Amino acid sequence: MQELKKSFKFYVITYGCRVNQYETQSIREWWMSLGGVETEDPAEADVIFIDSCAVTAEAVADARQMARKLGRLNPQARIFAAGCAATAAPEDFRQLPGVAAVIPQVQKFVLLSGHPLELSDFSAPGGEEGAARSFAPFSISSFKRARPVIKVQDGCSQGCAYCIIPLTRGPSRSRPVEDIVAEAHRLLASGHREILLSGVNLRQFHSGSGDGRNFWSLLRRLDSELAPEWAGRARFRLSSLDPAQVTGSMGTECLETLEGCRMLCPQLHLSLQSGSPTVLARMARSPYSPENIADSVAKMRRFWPVMGLGADILMGFPGETEAETEETLAMLRVLPMTYAHVFPYSERPGTRAATLPQLPKKVRQEHAARVRSLMAEKKAAFLGVQMGLPEMWVAFDSADARHGNNEYFVDCRLERPEALGENASPLAEQGRELIKVKPLRIEKNLLIVRPA
Repeated sequence: MQELKKSFKFYVITYGCRVNQYETQSIREWWMSLGGVETEDPAEADVIFIDSCAVTAEAVADARQMARKLGRLNPQARIFAAGCAATAAPEDFRQLPGVAAVIPQVQKFVLLSGHPLELSDFSAPGGEEGAARSFAPFSISSFKRARPVIKVQDGCSQGCAYCIIPLTRGPSRSRPVEDIVAEAHRLLASGHREILLSGVNLRQFHSGSGDGRNFWSLLRRLDSELAPEWAGRARFRLSSLDPAQVTGSMGTECLETLEGCRMLCPQLHLSLQSGSPTVLARMARSPYSPENIADSVAKMRRFWPVMGLGADILMGFPGETEAETEETLAMLRVLPMTYAHVFPYSERPGTRAATLPQLPKKVRQEHAARVRSLMAEKKAAFLGVQMGLPEMWVAFDSADARHGNNEYFVDCRLERPEALGENASPLAEQGRELIKVKPLRIEKNLLIVRPA
C-alpha cells in the first residue's frame, strides 16, 4: 500500500463559488502530501473529485452531466461527488456509474482524513449535524492560481427565501482569527501578492471570543499585522458583502475600516440582489434601501475617488412586477456601478420562494437582460475612466501571464509579456508580482496595458 500512495493520479473539477475553490485546494494539497500527482487528463486518473454547486438548477445539471461523462471516460477511477449539488440532489449522483461516494457539503472535510483509494467511511465525527456546527479543518499553503482565497466563514443563518445554501452548507460558523492570520502569512511567504478574503456570509463572521468582534475587526487585524511589511507589495480583496455590512449599525465601522486599511483594494462587491424594497421584503433579505447604499458609497468615494463597485443582481423573483424591475434599474443608474453578475431567478427545491407563484422563464430572462444592458453601459464608462489614470497595479494570473485584474477589478491584458524585461523576477514571470502598468487602449471590454 505504501507503493500505491506514491503513485496515484487525481483529477479535480470545481464548480461555483470561491469557497469551493478554497476547499478543493485544501484537498489537492492533502492528496499531494500523500504522493498524489494531479493530472489534467481525467482518463488517466485513479481518483476524480467533483466539487459541485447548487446555486441554480443549471449548476446542478452541469455537475451531474460531468460526473456521468467522467464515469464513462474513465470507468476505473474512484469518483467522489461532493459540494452543494451533491447535498441537494444526492440520488442524482449516487446512481451514476463510477461514483464511489456522494459526500454532503458539511462532511467534505473527511477527504482530508485518509488516502483517497483507501477511504471507506465518509461520515464526519458527530454526523452531519455535528459537522454543521463546527468550522471544517480546511487550510492551504499555496494556490493553483496566482490570486488565492482565504476562507474565513462558512454557512449562513440568514435564510433568504430564494437561497439553498443554508440547506447545503448549514448555519453560519467562523474560523479562528489566529488561523486566518497564519494562513495569510503562509500565502504571502509562498509568493502570492493578492489574497481574496471570502466566506458565504461575511456579515455573520465573528471572532468566537464573545467580544463582539466582526469582519471589520478581522480586516483591521490583518492590515495592522501585515501592512508594515507588505503594504505596497501585496494586497487584499474582499468577496461579496451583505449590504447591511456597509450601511446601518455597521456602516460607520465599515467606512473607518476601509479608509484606514493600507492593503485593501479600492473595490467592493455587494450582494444587492434587487433595488425594490418590496422584492427585498419577499426575499427576506437584510434591511437596506437604495438610498442607504448610495449614501455609503458616496462617503467611500471621499477616500476612494476611483473605486470598483460590483453587485450580484437576481431578476425575475416570484411576483416581480414591471414597477419593481424599474426600481432595480433606477438604483443601478444612480450607483457608480462598474460591473455586475446578473442572474435570472432559478427555483431551488426546499426554499420558500420555490412554493410561490413563478414568473415565466421568458419574463425572468427579459428582466435580467435589461439589467445586463445597463451594466454593459456602466462597465464601458468605467473603462473610459481607467484610460484617464496615470498608472495602476495589476496582479496577472499565473495561468496566463498576459491577463489579470488591477486594483479596481478591471480585466487587463499586457500588450507584450516580454516587455516586463529580461530581468523580471521569477514571481513576475509566474504572474504573482503586482506590476505597475499604464493604460494604452480598450479592446473588447479589456484594458490593454504596458509596464510603467
